[in-house]
Amino acid sequence: LHCEGDKALEQAAQRGCGLCFIQHCRLDTMSVFSLRKEGLSKCGRCKQAFYCNVECQVREDWPMHKLECSAMCAFGQSWNPSETVRLTARILAKQKAHPERTESEKFFAVAEFESHLDKLDNEKRELIQNDIAALHHFYSKHMEFPDNAALVVLFAQVNCNGFTIEDEELSHLGSAIFPDVALMNHSCCPNVIVTYRGTLAEVRAVKEIEPGEEVFTSYIDLLYPTEDRNERLRDSYFFNCDCRECITKEKDKEKLEIRKLDEPPSPEAVWDMIKYARNVIEEFRRAKHYKYILCLTLTPICELSLEKMGVIFEDSNVYMLHMMYQAMGVCLYMQDWEGALRYGQKIIKPYSKHYPSYSLNVASMWLKLGRLYMALENRTAGVKALKRAIAIMEVAHGKDHPYISEIKQELEDH
Repeated sequence: LHCEGDKALEQAAQRGCGLCFIQHCRLDTMSVFSLRKEGLSKCGRCKQAFYCNVECQVREDWPMHKLECSAMCAFGQSWNPSETVRLTARILAKQKAHPERTESEKFFAVAEFESHLDKLDNEKRELIQNDIAALHHFYSKHMEFPDNAALVVLFAQVNCNGFTIEDEELSHLGSAIFPDVALMNHSCCPNVIVTYRGTLAEVRAVKEIEPGEEVFTSYIDLLYPTEDRNERLRDSYFFNCDCRECITKEKDKEKLEIRKLDEPPSPEAVWDMIKYARNVIEEFRRAKHYKYILCLTLTPICELSLEKMGVIFEDSNVYMLHMMYQAMGVCLYMQDWEGALRYGQKIIKPYSKHYPSYSLNVASMWLKLGRLYMALENRTAGVKALKRAIAIMEVAHGKDHPYISEIKQELEDH
């Protein structure tokens, strides 16, 4: 299934084409994950949007980019609407230009999205009002808006139905809506995976699906135990999952594995550590919004939390894995390739056990490991890891996806 969507690129200027998401970049061998633009052209006015070619810029994206181009010029460095605000502005512009259903609304229109307006607490309503204020601030000279009540509904709909666009390593590229894809319900045992090819969302089966059987995708990261997953679902989508995985909780024991000690910890001590782990994960998420404190703050958070949790939790415990993954990210940010590799080597085996088959999380970890091995001149291990990534991605992305061609080219180049 191929579905076109509306999108907003938060990092288009840094990562790829502002229309089709294609990244004309290559990996610098000495700095494994630093992307360098090759072949991208700047918008001549705002100098902030980048495109593959004139067709992407003028013929395809200009009707949308002109909404932002003048504002980008006027605001300069103060241009900073959130991704949600940018996406909502584009939806409003498209609805005005095309009052009828668009190509991406064959089965399901944006206006039909569930908003869960009656379930929004005061905090979520306040955040929406902040987004509405930002929408007026950045776009009022170039757009006409519906009334506040209609905007509240639209922002609530976008929050519940938006998709996050990521690259092959699951690095964030932007947000989009794909109305027809949004028809799919959630399961923690999904039978399809959604991936992206430019502005297309592609849905592929990863299990045998019988005629008449419902198609399920996953809305959330499936690494975590049942209670955590359902807390996330309630907070973001306002429902509890009743899939087999959530009813049986059969993987929870492995995901919450406790160290085998001469004196096992009490249930109270285990529960206290779980609460600590959840709190530190939330603290980490808040700290990540501030890049200037990344190295100073997040490194000790990772180290201290891993040391404390490691007294009770096994390394394969998902809370340990979460912090190892964050620590790996900090190492990559600081260009500590050996440190990143050490964490990745600890993560990959339990990831393969905890995640479903053909998980993009597992594929991206194999891909990162492969590129790290290659950069550190361990070609044998690098080739093996990259081939493991390709095996998963050929199912999830399709054998002809550009990401797979790029990885195969990396193998040839080394």
